[in-house]
Amino acid sequence: MKVEGRCLCGAIEFEAEVQPGSMTICHCLDCQTHSGSAFRANISAPAASFRLTKGMPRTFVKTTASGNKRNLAFCENCGSPLYACTVENPQAYSLRTGVLQQREALESPQREIWTKRRRAWVALAGVSETHDGQP
Repeated sequence: MKVEGRCLCGAIEFEAEVQPGSMTICHCLDCQTHSGSAFRANISAPAASFRLTKGMPRTFVKTTASGNKRNLAFCENCGSPLYACTVENPQAYSLRTGVLQQREALESPQREIWTKRRRAWVALAGVSETHDGQP
């Protein structure tokens, strides 16, 4: 499925291909902090299908618990989080579903990760796969 992403102010736009029904909810503390919420909703897109169509995002390099380095891309004007990918030679982009124009068509999330960090008041219906940490 082709999706188009756009930051809140419209300075950054992109397109990619995703598989509906493959959305992941991440409850890690970094995602909570970076999203300003209790979790982040992501969907993976192969690097070959990802294309910036307008603007250039800023990036912040995050070092994960495993030592891997990830680019967190965002709009420098409005602050909208857009995607994450490895710093070198990305094979996939983790798109932030809130910026996708087709977010209603993505279907419900089927996977939750870092559930050991999930807020006690968060309960998602229909999730079939859960992981205490990074799978």
